[in-house]
Amino acid sequence: MTKKKALRREKAKKRTRFSVVASEERPRLLVHRSNKYLYVQLLDKDGKILCSVSSISKELKDKKLTNNIESAKVLGAFLGEKLKAMNIEKICFDRNGFLYHGKIKALADSLREAGIKF
Repeated sequence: MTKKKALRREKAKKRTRFSVVASEERPRLLVHRSNKYLYVQLLDKDGKILCSVSSISKELKDKKLTNNIESAKVLGAFLGEKLKAMNIEKICFDRNGFLYHGKIKALADSLREAGIKF
């Protein structure tokens, strides 16, 4: 990532951190995208991790996911099932400064298809 892109992402991350507020009934879903994998964490209002899933998780190892849009869709569907099992219907989606485009959008759309509201 170039220095200009990294600075833009950090500014956006700080700006959205105050607007994305988790509560008891709406935990915060934090997304991180690296060059190779996608990582998603579900945090409560105190910052405690309730659930975490990535494209290199043991449950998804047989699907051989990488960092593309198809794997983001599979990851979102799997996470949607996991959230349903935890009785979580509503979340706050924190894209962590990444643009809402491509893999991040595919992840969000597959979560919506799984019945999660945000």
